[in-house]
Amino acid sequence: MKEIKLIIKTNTEKYPVIIGSNLIYSLGKIIKKNSIKFNKCLVVFDKNVPKKKMSIIKNNLKGKKVYFHTFYANEINKNQKSIDIILQILLNKNFSRQDCLICVGGGITGDVTGFAASIFKRGLQFINIPTTLLSQVDSSIGGKTGINTQYGKNLIGNFYQPKLVLSDSNFLLSLPKREIICGYGEILKHSLISNVSFYNYLNKNISKILNLKTPFIEKAIFKSCRIKKLIVEKDEKEKNLRKILNLGHTFGHGFEAALDYSKKLNHGEAIILGILTSIRFSKKNKMIKIDDFNSISNHLDHHALPSEIKKYFSSRDVNKILTFMTKDKKNKSDKINLILLKRIGLTDINGEYSRENLKVFLKDELSN
Repeated sequence: MKEIKLIIKTNTEKYPVIIGSNLIYSLGKIIKKNSIKFNKCLVVFDKNVPKKKMSIIKNNLKGKKVYFHTFYANEINKNQKSIDIILQILLNKNFSRQDCLICVGGGITGDVTGFAASIFKRGLQFINIPTTLLSQVDSSIGGKTGINTQYGKNLIGNFYQPKLVLSDSNFLLSLPKREIICGYGEILKHSLISNVSFYNYLNKNISKILNLKTPFIEKAIFKSCRIKKLIVEKDEKEKNLRKILNLGHTFGHGFEAALDYSKKLNHGEAIILGILTSIRFSKKNKMIKIDDFNSISNHLDHHALPSEIKKYFSSRDVNKILTFMTKDKKNKSDKINLILLKRIGLTDINGEYSRENLKVFLKDELSN
């Protein structure tokens, strides 16, 4: 398949997102073609990235002084200690702001590497090579970086745009099915918040997309990235419109944190459950069109996607979930901000709901 190129234009950076297969074989040429210049680079890579892929990347960085750092990507390691290790390497090897940090991995690796890049000497060049479907369609676009704390997810971080995003669909072939489903949750979210025709495309072709069939998977990645591009360009720092990208995330982050970021529920699965919980709350508040509610519910039910929060939680977990939801960074008061759905393609971004209201709702959900 021919590569597809999107240009992201924000107030702080203009950069290309290149989507296609076998792109890492042309990494050096792509860097040069996009006028990205550096003498040294540190490649931070997820330990699960196949060694053969890393050899290809190394061979395509000839002429550069290249260092490598293995990152054990999980939510627990998405912390300040991991940042400090990367910063120590950069300082020890005397990196300058004109040098480059390159991430090869999923969203956790990208968040950590991007955050380190943003604070080293107030910012050095950053290239992101996302290797999971979740990172290719979501976290690699828009410049969000961050780490977790004991108080919740992504509470320390900032916005820092890369110089280049290279989404090579061949990386996806080595992923387990569970990881593909994770990424699909974000693709579905993008369709729900913005584009009913894209949602209909997903509804028709979900099996081909989940099985990574060409050109369906590349088209889904492109359309998903394009939706996020248009939103990020209008609201880089999440002052207003960009909030819609958090559909399902307030519930989802609460679910993840309540389980201590265990392997029982990974990020993408939590977001899918968060989307489901959000539309059920939208229905309870007589907000969403019933036909759209039924369509989304059926979409989740019929394709082996996570669709039952009772599988992971009981009513005794509600207070713990709500404790993390009250610490969500979108909240402006003691109430909890939720992004809800009015219909496919139209959201409500300013709803604030009391903890007690949500407690009653979640207890009902977990007891039915």
